[in-house]
Amino acid sequence: MTISKERKEELEKLEESIGYIFKNKNLIDVALTHSSYINESKDKNRSSNERLEFLGDSILDLVVSEELYKNHKSYPEGKLTKIRSRIVCTSSFSKASEKFNLSSYLLFGKGEISHNGREKKSVKADTFEAFCAAIYLDAGYVFLKNFLMENYYQTVKELLENDLLFIDYKTKLQEYFNKTNRTILKYKLAKEEGPEHNKTFYMDVYAKNKKLSTGKGKNKKEAEQMAAMKAYKKLNHE
Repeated sequence: MTISKERKEELEKLEESIGYIFKNKNLIDVALTHSSYINESKDKNRSSNERLEFLGDSILDLVVSEELYKNHKSYPEGKLTKIRSRIVCTSSFSKASEKFNLSSYLLFGKGEISHNGREKKSVKADTFEAFCAAIYLDAGYVFLKNFLMENYYQTVKELLENDLLFIDYKTKLQEYFNKTNRTILKYKLAKEEGPEHNKTFYMDVYAKNKKLSTGKGKNKKEAEQMAAMKAYKKLNHE
């Protein structure tokens, strides 16, 4: 399969951001090709990322299971299963995809683009699974595991500790204020740090002109959730 010059340049930007150069460029190209693109283009020489997504799902399940087994020797099977289910899920993988903005590299059908497909959690999660499968096939299991631990371990740890994968604190905080004085909360970017491919964002949450708290994250949405969580827990004395 021939990859156009424009597509190669686009994929090279991703390789630069993740710090890995694919030996087989077709793998990462396919990993970032949505089925809607294939359906619309009718190009029989191209494949969508669905098969890689299938493989990636199993590999990620293995990586997470292995790390939980090794690092939590006192946990019974039931607790390990519960924690794994919170990591190996659409919400978690969707957030993981956002670190390198993977969906922005997806080849999409026009119909899916018009329905804001790039922002769908399921699309982001599927893309992350396919992306990981491509790394696995190109570089091997050990490299993939090290890549995931280096780029996602701390984030997953914080998300689990704060229940951010399951609790929408922005909604909970707004509901709290709706009960009292119907104040519409506002979130403002305080600052951002780090290189373009690995920024940390700081967001403030305000009730009228009063700053309630500041949160940080690898994207603005995550930082907003952290700010909302801190404010909510403070208000409820948690």
